[in-house]
Amino acid sequence: MSDLPRSQHIIASGLIAGVGLAVAYISFTQEPADAFVFPRLISSVFAALAIWTFVKAAMGRTKVGAGLSGLEMRNMLPGLGIALVYAFWAAKELGFYTATTITFFILLTIYDPAPHGAVSTWVKRVLITAGFMAVMYGLFAVLLNVFTPREIFS
Repeated sequence: MSDLPRSQHIIASGLIAGVGLAVAYISFTQEPADAFVFPRLISSVFAALAIWTFVKAAMGRTKVGAGLSGLEMRNMLPGLGIALVYAFWAAKELGFYTATTITFFILLTIYDPAPHGAVSTWVKRVLITAGFMAVMYGLFAVLLNVFTPREIFS
């Protein structure tokens, strides 16, 4: 497999830099300001790193690889679809914690290579999901005191 053409890397990193700048702009123009302190921090770092990557690509100083094969892209499609449903519908309609729990569990089930016929693997998936959600709750609700989307089951 040959390396990606330089122009593909420039275009991809430019698109990501554009998304980073758009997200940063949105986070800095929303109210109440207190609710967006954490998103402002994260989006600023994201935008800065994306711009840095774009500049490196434009200058030809980025090492590019072979890209993703068709099989790798096909393997990523279920996760991408689930992530899109989560981002554009589930987090708002079901509430952040409920939607995140469901989404994480589904993604873990899809990508976990352990057999789906064994009860022990399902118990492991439930425990991993519960642990992940405990960390998420502790991080967002307790430590950072961040506002999360709230609806039906908040």
